[in-house]
Amino acid sequence: MMIKLLSILVLTALTSCQQKIKVDSVVINANVYTVNSSFDKAEAFAIKDSKFIEVGNSKDIQEKYTSDNLIDAKGQTIVPGFIDAHCHFLALGFNSQQVDLVGTTSFEEIINKIIEYTKTHPSEYIRGSGWDQNDWDIKEFPNKAKLDSLFPNTPVLLKRIDGHACLVNQSALDLGNVTIDSKVEGGELVIEDGKLTGVLIDRAQQLVTKYWPKPTRNDVVNALLKAQDICFGYGLTTVNDAGLDKGVIEIIDSLQQTGDLKMRVYAMVSGTPNNVDYYLNKGIIKTDKLDVRSFKFYADGALGSRGALLRKSYSDKPNHFGLQLTDLKTFDTYAKRIANSEYQMNTHAIGDSANHAVLRIYKNALEGKKDRRWKIEHAQVISPEDFELFDDIIPSVQPTHATSDMYWAEDRLGHERIKGAYAYKDLLNHYGKVALGTDFPVEQVSPFLTFYAAVARQDVKGYPKDGFQMENSLSREETLKGMTIWAAYSNFEEGEKGSIEAGKFADFIILDKNIMEVPVKEIPEMKTLQTFVGGESVFN
Repeated sequence: MMIKLLSILVLTALTSCQQKIKVDSVVINANVYTVNSSFDKAEAFAIKDSKFIEVGNSKDIQEKYTSDNLIDAKGQTIVPGFIDAHCHFLALGFNSQQVDLVGTTSFEEIINKIIEYTKTHPSEYIRGSGWDQNDWDIKEFPNKAKLDSLFPNTPVLLKRIDGHACLVNQSALDLGNVTIDSKVEGGELVIEDGKLTGVLIDRAQQLVTKYWPKPTRNDVVNALLKAQDICFGYGLTTVNDAGLDKGVIEIIDSLQQTGDLKMRVYAMVSGTPNNVDYYLNKGIIKTDKLDVRSFKFYADGALGSRGALLRKSYSDKPNHFGLQLTDLKTFDTYAKRIANSEYQMNTHAIGDSANHAVLRIYKNALEGKKDRRWKIEHAQVISPEDFELFDDIIPSVQPTHATSDMYWAEDRLGHERIKGAYAYKDLLNHYGKVALGTDFPVEQVSPFLTFYAAVARQDVKGYPKDGFQMENSLSREETLKGMTIWAAYSNFEEGEKGSIEAGKFADFIILDKNIMEVPVKEIPEMKTLQTFVGGESVFN
């Protein structure tokens, strides 16, 4: 009898094991925000062939699936991998190869940083980025005189944090034979007392940069891999790089094919004539890791360097309206060509005049066409009557811009016009979704700062006490959607990523705290414990 009973138990156990489905990974005991259409929560999921195959509770998942890789989350919060809907992934990597000027509080500090950097990084050219005169006690553009005296024979190029202005020395100006008589459409050379200061705004920068040494393939590879390490550490699993050329896109593809670059990249192709001709002829390029189906254009400059195009002059600079970077006739021609393709058009528009023009050109080009998901990148200052035009145009916005710019934005725009700036809730109400990003390295990479800025509308010190224009703050649920499923939607990728659902890529992150419930002041210091792309752990 005992032998018979043991036989039955062994047979039952074997049958039970045989009935379980072998998968690559099983995650249990988690606090999972699925971000599905109902914003459901779950406890566990199973992964097979890089995708979620079932999501549910721990008991059911364990009874149905078996795996050699069982992950007990021990109650930690899991959310879909973050998607940065607007950033400069390659530029982030390049920044690690030059002088880091982010956070400098004076021009003197910049000079000291350059001197220290050149001691250990001797070069025939000096490049740096990240300065912002709005963070200095003297909030004026710098002058090249000190650079000229220190580096008379070495070209120096220092990019402003937004990339829309730079400071160069005389040696750099000499590369392009730049004088006070040099002209460039869509750009400005800052002149004081009849002399060049070395500050070049928007397209004026090209007078120098086109003579600057081009990065090698090895430089690009190293930059991409460095950027990947940084981004995985913050829980980013997809990045929308806003402005890439054909050569870089091909390097990204090759690195992804070899498995060296595991980051998923939504590539916005820089809207140059050659790029537009090539990709419209080639058509959409889509792999599991790379998506090439959009063009990036510039309507104007940036507000911080007074290059944003305004309908009325700057409040702190009368008779100055900003810069138009693409003439409207050319922009309209491109819009019509792209509208007749499968490609998406994404346009940088900061000022109310730029947004006003782009929205109307978009509407005209898209007449009768459905679900094209064209985006306005930044949508930073909007005239009251223009919000309704976002009914079928996606606002792609960066919440940390509001908390970085709030100290001086009203000086630029005035008391009334500022009410239509950084208006994320108003934009959400008109389109129904917002795609959220950072614009790094203009802002910091951390998606936790994005989340905090969207919800609290404060800086990390808690200023202002009651938040900046809180009527345009987003809820935590809206913010998480904007960083996951809505960002995926803006890329036509909501069917494959952006939520934890069966059939989608197993891109997810484990957090050290519950981002949906933790006190808001703790969000900026949150950490990503693990990052998974396609079920593979890429950061731990």
